[in-house]
Amino acid sequence: MRAYLVIAIVAVLVVGFGVKTFFFPSAPAQAQSQASPSASMNPFQIHLDHPNIKHLPEQRVEEPF
Repeated sequence: MRAYLVIAIVAVLVVGFGVKTFFFPSAPAQAQSQASPSASMNPFQIHLDHPNIKHLPEQRVEEPF
């Protein structure tokens, strides 16, 4: 008897969630037109303008062979 009750509750929740997502779909995200000051950003200039440019750790790449 308890198993049927749990199965019925889970089925009602799943059906309810499905109906909710069918009738109330999430709105698509809208891009902000003023997210960046210009259409082209120079990553090198961003790196140079970093406030801690003198204190950044050095990245070492070792060859695998």
